[in-house]
Amino acid sequence: MPAVQGPTLQMFGLVDSRPTQAALRFFKERRANVTFVDLRRKPIAPGELRRFVERLGAATLLDTEGRQYKDLGLAYMRLGEEEIVAKLLANNGLLRLPLVRNGNAFTAGPAETTWKAWLAGPTR
Repeated sequence: MPAVQGPTLQMFGLVDSRPTQAALRFFKERRANVTFVDLRRKPIAPGELRRFVERLGAATLLDTEGRQYKDLGLAYMRLGEEEIVAKLLANNGLLRLPLVRNGNAFTAGPAETTWKAWLAGPTR
C-alpha cells in the first residue's frame, strides 16, 4: 500500500466529543495524515493555544453552546482576550472542538469546507 500523500494535519479534541469524532471520520474517509491529540490525556500547550488565538481570536475558540460555558456563567461575564485564554487553558471543556491545524492554517469547530480545500491543494 503506498504512503498517503498530502499534508499532515494536527487535530486537538476529546475522544468522546461528537464534533471531534465527525472530524476524525472525515479525515479518515479521505485518507488524510492526521496527528490526533486527546486533550484528556495531554492538555493543549500554552504556546499551541496561543497560535490558534493569534490566527482565530480567543472568542472564536470559546464554545458558547457548551454545557460548561453555561455552568460557569460565562455568558454573563465580559471577558478580555487574556482572560478567555486563561479559562481555556484551565478548562478543556470550554474549547470549541475540534481544533485543527494545517501548517499556518487553523480552524476551530466543524469546518468541512475549509478541510476539503486543504486536502484538495497546497496551502503555501
